[in-house]
This record gives sequence, C-alpha cells and structure tokens, in this order.
Amino acid sequence: MSRTTPRARNAAATRQAILDSAITAFTRHGYDGVGLREIAAAAGVTAILINRYFGSKEALFTEVVAVSFAQPTMVPTEPADLAARTARALVDRTAPEAEHLGPFELMLKSAANPRAAEIMREGILENVGARFADALRGDHAGQRAELGLALLAGTWLMRRIIGTPALREADPDQLTAQITRVLTAIVEPDPELT
Repeated sequence: MSRTTPRARNAAATRQAILDSAITAFTRHGYDGVGLREIAAAAGVTAILINRYFGSKEALFTEVVAVSFAQPTMVPTEPADLAARTARALVDRTAPEAEHLGPFELMLKSAANPRAAEIMREGILENVGARFADALRGDHAGQRAELGLALLAGTWLMRRIIGTPALREADPDQLTAQITRVLTAIVEPDPELT
C-alpha cells in the first residue's frame, strides 16, 4: 500500500498572496470599500485564513500601510540633493503616463475612516516622514518634513487625480525646477527659526 504525502504548504507564499491582494484592494477601494471576503477571494484563500495570518482587517491594513509607505518612492534615502531629487521623483511619478501611486491612492481612499487615518498617520511618521526628517539639517525637522510631504501630496492630488491643466500639462523640467525651489525652502534650515 503506497502512502501519498500531503502537498506541502507554503505559509510565506500564502501570507504574501494575502498581503498582495490586500494592497491592491485597499488601494483601489479604500479601507471601508472592501471586506476580508473580497481580499481572500482574490488571494485564493478564505477569510478565516486571513484572520489566522493577520488577526483582523485592521491588522492587515496596518501591515499594508507599513509595506506601502516603507518604499522610498518619492523621498530618497540619501540626503544629498534632497530637494532636487524629491522634486524629480514627484514629477516623474505624477506624469500622466506614469503608473499609479499606490501609497497616495491608499491614503486618499482610506482617509475618511478615522481609524484608517490614524494607522496611516503612524505609517507615514514611521516610514516616509522619518526618512524625510532624518535627511533634514537644523531645527524643526519633523515639522519641515511634514510640510514637504504636504507639498508632495498636494501636487500629486492636483496633477494626477484632479488633473488641473497647468500642472498636468507642465513641462517636466520646468515643473521640477519650480518644485525644487519650493522644497529647498523647506529642506534648508531657516536661521531665523532656530
């Protein structure tokens, strides 16, 4: 009598499939716009399995935020030429032909939920906000970093989502130069504020 061995399970691959499905779902529909059943179906698992791996929808969303905001898509990891490099990344990533901006779409579509907004605030502070603040010299680095992130988010919203013509149709080099000038005022410490 021959015994068949059960098919090996790959917990890491299953967890990653759930996380990938959740990133896509939360980015497209926001925190309130999708349930665990939809995320599970797209990952090829059951909602019970999601709870086993992540504990809850909120915990899954927390991990999605951490993963999404950890990637240095706008603010570079090195402080050299921070304003110019950030401005160039912003213009490139918000160009009409660029692929979608997951972290910003996630933020925009989930911000109306107070708990999701709190989770995103923590994710921003721990990831891109911390990276930006760490790259800044001088006093009030946290405040200046958040001003810089507000500029990035506002430009992204106006250029990519709303599609205002002056920003959408701007010459990329000229727009990069203008954003660099504004970011430089944030990046360079103001001696009068120290």
